[in-house]
Amino acid sequence: MLEAANHSEKLLVSELKKGNEKAFRQLFDLFHQDIYGYSISLLKSKEAAEENVQDVFLKVWLNRESLNVEQSFKSYIFTIARNQAFNVLNKAANEILLKEAVFYESQKSHEYGDYAIREADCKKLRKQAMKQLPPKRRQIFKMSRKKGMSYEEISEELGISINTVRNQMSKALESMRGFFQLHDEII
Repeated sequence: MLEAANHSEKLLVSELKKGNEKAFRQLFDLFHQDIYGYSISLLKSKEAAEENVQDVFLKVWLNRESLNVEQSFKSYIFTIARNQAFNVLNKAANEILLKEAVFYESQKSHEYGDYAIREADCKKLRKQAMKQLPPKRRQIFKMSRKKGMSYEEISEELGISINTVRNQMSKALESMRGFFQLHDEII
């Protein structure tokens, strides 16, 4: 019985090689359910399994002239089904990785864009706060914060006492802190 089925399969494959559509249809009817079940076990999706069955038999039809009559047709189509299912799974995995990479990059650039905007807003705000300081206080503040000078160095350069420098810096910082609190929605 097995030998008869084997002989029948070889005969159908031989006819298929010649382009016989009826032989192709018989082979499809004979094996499509097995390929479908195998495809579902690999792909876990009815739609993907159905598509895999169609792809397997399309490949068989397109490569019919190179079929080996002596080779088991069933093994041949199961190999095609497995390879194509793995290709689908690899492609799906790569798409997920690609989507994650694109999402990560877009989030990163979005966060960087937000940071850059906030940084620019803070710089504007600092400039505005400094403009509101009286000229001498602004000068002392710049010497301390921008030039990195000590209170002693500032007092020597400007010819004022260290206490005056300390008081002016304290008032400058208090004034700027108050300005920032009024404009805290930007920060």
